[in-house]
Amino acid sequence: MGFLTRVIVSLTALALLGGCEQHDAPPLDQQLYVWQRQWTPAHDAALRESRADFSTLRVLALQAFPQAGWSRARIDPALLKRDGRRLIAVIRLDGQLQSLDQDEVMEQIQRLISDWQGKGLTLAGVEIDHDAGNARLPAYRAFLAHLRSAMPAPMALSITALPAWLDSPELPVLLSTVDSSVLQVHAVSDPRRGLFDSDLASQWAMAWSRITSKPFFLALPAYGVALLPSVGGAPIVESEVAIERNGKRRELLADPLQLSKLAARLRADPPAHMAGLIWFRLPLANDRRAWSLATLRAVSRGDVLESHLALNLSEHEGLHDIGISNEGNLDNAWPERVTLAVQGCEGADALAGYTLQQEPNLLTFTRLRDGRIAAGGQRAIGWARCAIIDQGASNVHP
Repeated sequence: MGFLTRVIVSLTALALLGGCEQHDAPPLDQQLYVWQRQWTPAHDAALRESRADFSTLRVLALQAFPQAGWSRARIDPALLKRDGRRLIAVIRLDGQLQSLDQDEVMEQIQRLISDWQGKGLTLAGVEIDHDAGNARLPAYRAFLAHLRSAMPAPMALSITALPAWLDSPELPVLLSTVDSSVLQVHAVSDPRRGLFDSDLASQWAMAWSRITSKPFFLALPAYGVALLPSVGGAPIVESEVAIERNGKRRELLADPLQLSKLAARLRADPPAHMAGLIWFRLPLANDRRAWSLATLRAVSRGDVLESHLALNLSEHEGLHDIGISNEGNLDNAWPERVTLAVQGCEGADALAGYTLQQEPNLLTFTRLRDGRIAAGGQRAIGWARCAIIDQGASNVHP
C-alpha cells in the first residue's frame, strides 16, 4: 500500500469514527410547580429535598374567579428566601371570567410583586395561567401585550398554554408577545378519557415547536385525581382537596413509567425551542394524590424505576407489628395479599384497608381497597401475638 493510499484510508477511518461518536444531548432544565393554596410545615422538607434536582420554582401566587374574586396563596416567604432558587409567580385567571380587566389585573400583579419584594423575594418572572377559548385569543393577546409593556423590563413574562390553541391562526402572534410559554399536556381533555396521553403530548410538543420561535416548556403530571359521579353531566374532579360527595371514586394517576419514557425521548431528541420540563406538582409528605418526591426525582433524573415491597416485623414482649415497606424508588400499590407462616398465635388482627383470615399455621392479610406505598415509605397492615413468625416462609403478593 502506497503512502498516499495509507493517508486516504486513515482519514476515511477517522471520519467514520467521528460520525459514530456519541454526543449526549444537553440535559433539559427541570422545574417544579408549587401549587398549594396554603403552605404548611411540610413545605420545608419538600423544598430542601427537591433543591438538587429542580432549578426553578413556579409558585401559585394569585387567583381570580368569577364569583369568589381575588385570593392569594398563603406562601411562606422565609422558606422561599432561604431556598434561593429562581422564582416565578403564577397568576391563575379562571377561564370562566367574562373578560380580563387590564387595569385591575395589572394593579393586582404590581401589588403582588411589590409585596413579595418587600418580603425579600426576588422574582425572575410572572406566569399567567388563563384557559382562554380560541375565540378569545385576540383579546388575550392584547391583554398580554399591555401587561408586557407595563412590567419591569428584566422580569420575564410567560403563559400557560393549551394544545387546543394549535388550531387558532392567532397563536403565533400571541406567542410573540411573551418571553416563553408552558404547554400543558395533562388534564386538557374530557377527564373520562384519562389524565395524560404520552403520544398526544409528543405530537403537541412537536407541533408547538413549529409555531413558536420563543423558548417553551412542557408541563408534565406527577399526580392523580379522582372522578366523582354527577347527575347528568361530566364527572366532578377531586384533586388536592376532598369533596364531600357519595358515590364510587375512579382514581386516575399519571404513570411514572410512561412519563419516564417520554422524558427520556425528549432528552435524547428535544423539539426545537423546547427549554425544559416543569413537573406538576411539588409533592408534600401528606399529599395522597401526588407521586412521592423520591419517584419524581428518579423520573426527572432518568433513573431506572423499580419498587421492592418487603415484609417488616417488629416484636415487643411477644406482640408483633406487621408492616410493608417499599425499598425501591417507584411508588407501589398496596400488596393484594400478605401471608405469614406462624405458630402458637393467641390473637391477631388487620388494620384499616386489610382484612385477616386466620388458620392454625397461617395468617393471610387481604387488601380491601386501593392505596399506595410511597418509594422509601412503609405501611402497617396488622398485628399478631404469636410464639413464632417465620419471616423466611412468609410472602408479599403484589
